Amino acid sequence: MMNFTRSLYKSGQKRQIQFLNNRRNYSGSAILGIETSCDDTGCAIIRHDGNLLSDSLHSQNLMHLRNGGIIPDVAQDLHKKYIEPTVNETLQKAKLSMEDISAIAVTLRPGLALSLVVGMKYAKYLARLHRKPIIPIHHMEAHALAARMHHNISFPFLVLLISGGHCLLAIAQDVNNFKLLGQSMDIAPGEVFDKVARRMKLRNVAEYSKICGGQAIEIAASKATNPHVFKLPLSLAEYRDCNFSFNGLKTSVISQLYKKEKEHNIVADKLIPEVNDLCAALLMAVSRHLVHRTQRAMEFCEQNDLIPKDNKQLVVSGGVACNNYIFNALTYLCGESDYKIYRPLPKLCTDNGVMIAWNGLEKWRRGIDIITDISKLDIQAASPLGESLIDEVVNAKIPTKLMKIKI
Repeated sequence: MMNFTRSLYKSGQKRQIQFLNNRRNYSGSAILGIETSCDDTGCAIIRHDGNLLSDSLHSQNLMHLRNGGIIPDVAQDLHKKYIEPTVNETLQKAKLSMEDISAIAVTLRPGLALSLVVGMKYAKYLARLHRKPIIPIHHMEAHALAARMHHNISFPFLVLLISGGHCLLAIAQDVNNFKLLGQSMDIAPGEVFDKVARRMKLRNVAEYSKICGGQAIEIAASKATNPHVFKLPLSLAEYRDCNFSFNGLKTSVISQLYKKEKEHNIVADKLIPEVNDLCAALLMAVSRHLVHRTQRAMEFCEQNDLIPKDNKQLVVSGGVACNNYIFNALTYLCGESDYKIYRPLPKLCTDNGVMIAWNGLEKWRRGIDIITDISKLDIQAASPLGESLIDEVVNAKIPTKLMKIKI
């Protein structure tokens, strides 16, 4: 065992020396990050000491709201149009040139293929033109690590990623070492909010017309007077794992909505009188489901000594992490479970170039994934996060008593 450990140490030491020697070939004192995994064109520059110098973001939100959802071809065309001006704007705001950049971090997986390819091609163009290495970034890893930019969060920690495209629980053991505990078996919570908000016709209310479905539902829910009039199920209550399912919940909400529309003879663009209560009921049901699965993940980690007992930490990230009701429900769980809870700044919860640049910096500091032969780099639209422990969680059959959320 001692020889094996010594061998690993020497091997790691050799790689670190080789990296340091290679790094001397690259001028620059900052990492440039490019994000085009879905519908936002993002770019940021972070100095080697961790200070954010500048960031820019071109959002396609209003375009896709009008279309009723993201159309990949449209998203790609908009990325092509705005990628160069977004990068140039970021450099200008930082008062830097590409000569000041040491490496280009770019999202290569997972995401919409047509969107990812735009960021990859532009990153390769810049890398060839200015002779810079590329640091490939996994979008979900970047979300998971973004909170480390402003909080002192040590490895390992539990992470819950909730957005419009993802819902998963994992253990972040290191910058590039993740253990997957559970994931959505159908759709993500953000998608539920968007589809239900559209079916409820919330866009017809001026207050909600220019914001995403999740934000509209959260604001409407805050105006509820009797959310308990609607009874919604707890998804996967009988399944002793950490997976998620939101499809049944979406169907149940739409069914209740349909009944109320018939009861009130709702036609055309009108909303049901109980729309705020139904939004609140949905928000409560989603929160219960997230809390229930996260609670089991915490118990699995404790049983298997995966999280230090004296440093229990939960990071909540992704676009839905901005929802304060959901975050408060998870905060209550953490208070009951002796966990510290963190989330990135609101602007870093949604897709952005800052988290990509930060992930690139974390890898740069460790000498991980700094690629000079960029011809071999390619996108990967579907890409799981880390090593799956889902079967181990299922086999553990951990019973979890549902915690009553008091917020």
